[in-house]
Amino acid sequence: MKILILNGPNLNLLGKREPGIYGHTSFDDFLGHLRERYPDVQLHYFQSNVEGTLIDEMQRVGFDFDGIVLNAGAYTHTSVALHDCIRAIPCPVIEVHISNVHQREAFRHQSMISSACKGVICGFGLDSYRLAVEALIEMKQHEA
Repeated sequence: MKILILNGPNLNLLGKREPGIYGHTSFDDFLGHLRERYPDVQLHYFQSNVEGTLIDEMQRVGFDFDGIVLNAGAYTHTSVALHDCIRAIPCPVIEVHISNVHQREAFRHQSMISSACKGVICGFGLDSYRLAVEALIEMKQHEA
């Protein structure tokens, strides 16, 4: 099974950026734990601060991978282009947020990509990614 974890803008600063919201762990450290937990799953990781680059990466893997875990960061609330890309690829995409966006600023309450995604997980810290990976594994098992 191949899953892409795709992080958007400013998520390269995890562990440093607003630790009261996002925690003290870098994503690279967390990714190591995920790979140990799921040794039979190929977990690929990509991060970009550029919307078009995120779209390019989703198009690159979206016809061959078993799923994408997407934390689009601030693009969640603004990007019709990401929404359209998710609709254009056959692999399931799960929208993830570290914080509970519904407890934050009002502009974060609206997602432009949720309706194109298979599901949404938010508010469980970095563990939101694990929950998304498990959901994709379950979906794949039910296909078989």
